[in-house]
Amino acid sequence: MGTLWETLKKGNMSSATAALGNTGLAIVKGMAAAYSGSGAMFASAMHSVADAVNQGFVFFGSVLAEKKPTPRFPTGFGRVINLFCMIAVIVVTVMAYETITEGWHLIKEPAHATHFWINFWILLLAIVVDGYVLVKAMKEIVHETRAEATGMAIIPAAFRNVGRAAPPTRLVFYEDIVATTGALLALIAVIVSQVSTITLFDGIATMLIGVLMIGVAFKVGYDNMVGLIGVAAPKEVEDRVAKIILADPDVTDINKLRIVQEGRFYHVECYVELRSGLMLSVADDIKYRIRDSVLTDPDISDVTMGILEDNGVRDWEPRKAVEGT
Repeated sequence: MGTLWETLKKGNMSSATAALGNTGLAIVKGMAAAYSGSGAMFASAMHSVADAVNQGFVFFGSVLAEKKPTPRFPTGFGRVINLFCMIAVIVVTVMAYETITEGWHLIKEPAHATHFWINFWILLLAIVVDGYVLVKAMKEIVHETRAEATGMAIIPAAFRNVGRAAPPTRLVFYEDIVATTGALLALIAVIVSQVSTITLFDGIATMLIGVLMIGVAFKVGYDNMVGLIGVAAPKEVEDRVAKIILADPDVTDINKLRIVQEGRFYHVECYVELRSGLMLSVADDIKYRIRDSVLTDPDISDVTMGILEDNGVRDWEPRKAVEGT
């Protein structure tokens, strides 16, 4: 039991928190939608169902992605999380279709929702819960990307660095932006329906929530398709690794450096140029010393390194920012 708990603790905590929160919200919203007949509440409930299923999938995917490499899978299981995120995209797309269909139906045949205060308090609760999960995801992004930000500064820092966060954290971040916005739209729709004779807004808000879900599906789908293919590390990671290598006093240049992202970890392949005149045994010791230095970075899972004698030509040029992702 202890081993199982230790394994689960390695999973992405943002997705676990989001899965639990959205499960509770989905149940409460679904009951309220059935009781009151609110289309916007139904749409919000559908989004919570999608989020709960997705983030549960993604959490268990993140646990599997932490498995150590095996002889059969020597590069590890990092890309498993991308596969689970792609499954999540399918779920979001199906739920989005159902939501948009329900919104169109409500526009053609508006329904008058009842039990205003039940809808109001549940949607307010949803905004608070989804907002809490969103803030937690922002903090996770700042932590994973080592961005220096505290207080309100985490909001712009999260948006600025989300592309470098782990796939499950990105999914939670994007989905909870939509979840919080969707709950707010649903709340506005419920209030408008209560205080005015405008009946179309319920259907319009429902369709808008569905469209936002489609947007998340495309964004997350694209990010994880790139991850499954194999994508170069962001420039910041490459610069960090290069700095560690070049800090060694026996290194004169980096002949070649390739860093590939696998889930939330990175594989480093490089050829390092050492000063001339070294014996092979000494050069080997230096290589292992450099490799161990690079592996002190918690984001690096393995390093494959070759050594060359200094060729007298400057080979290493940092990648320009515009080329990074």
